[in-house]
Amino acid sequence: MINEPLADVRDMYMAHTMFRREIGLAPALVRGVPGGDVTRAATVADHFQVVDNSLHHHHVAEDEHVWPRLAERAGAEAEPVVRVMEEQHTAIGALLDEVRAGLARWRGTADAAQGEALADVMTRLHEHLVEHLAVEEDLALPLIEKHITAAEWGRMIADSAGDVVPERIPLIFGMMAYEADPGTVRDIVTQMPPEISAVIGELAPKSYAAHAQQVYGTATPARIGARGAVA
Repeated sequence: MINEPLADVRDMYMAHTMFRREIGLAPALVRGVPGGDVTRAATVADHFQVVDNSLHHHHVAEDEHVWPRLAERAGAEAEPVVRVMEEQHTAIGALLDEVRAGLARWRGTADAAQGEALADVMTRLHEHLVEHLAVEEDLALPLIEKHITAAEWGRMIADSAGDVVPERIPLIFGMMAYEADPGTVRDIVTQMPPEISAVIGELAPKSYAAHAQQVYGTATPARIGARGAVA
C-alpha cells in the first residue's frame, strides 16, 4: 500500500500527442524539400533532432524509473505490460537509429532519393510509435496511476528532459501544450519551479509558434487530437 500522493499522468498524454504529431508530419516535411536545397534540409533535420532527443530521453527515463517499479509493485498484473513496453522501446530505438543515419546523410545533400528513403523509415517509425503509445495509454498509465508516487513521477519527468538546454525548454513545452487542455497546462505549470512557472506560460506558445512557422510555414500546424494520427 502506497500512502503518498500518486502520479498525475496528464503530462504524459501531452507528450504522446506531441510525438504522434511531430513524427507523423515528418515524412511530408522531408519529401517537401526541393532536391539540393541543403538549407531547407538542415532546418527540417534540426527540427526532427529536437523531437528525437525528447523521445529518446522520454523512453530512457521510463525504462529507468517506471517499468522496474511497476514490475516490483504490481507483480503479475504488470509483468506482461512491462515486457511489451520494453520490447516496443527496443524496436522504436532501432528505427530511430535508422532515421538518424538517414538524416545525417540527407541533410548535407538534400538528395531526393535519400529523402524518399528517409521518409519511408520515418513513416515506419510513426506507425510503430502510434501502436506503442496506444498500448501505453491503455495498459501502462492506469498501472502507473496506482503504483507510482507523485515524487517518483516528478523525478522521471525531470530525467526525461535529458540534456535539453534551458533556452530550449519553452519550445519543448510549447510543442507539448499545443493541443493540450488549457486547464491541464495551467496545473502542470503551477508544479514547476517558480523561476520557470512565472514565464513559461507566455514563452512556450510563442516559442512553438515561431518554430512551427519556420518548419511548417505556419504557426498552427495540423492538429491530430489526443489519440489521433497524421495521415
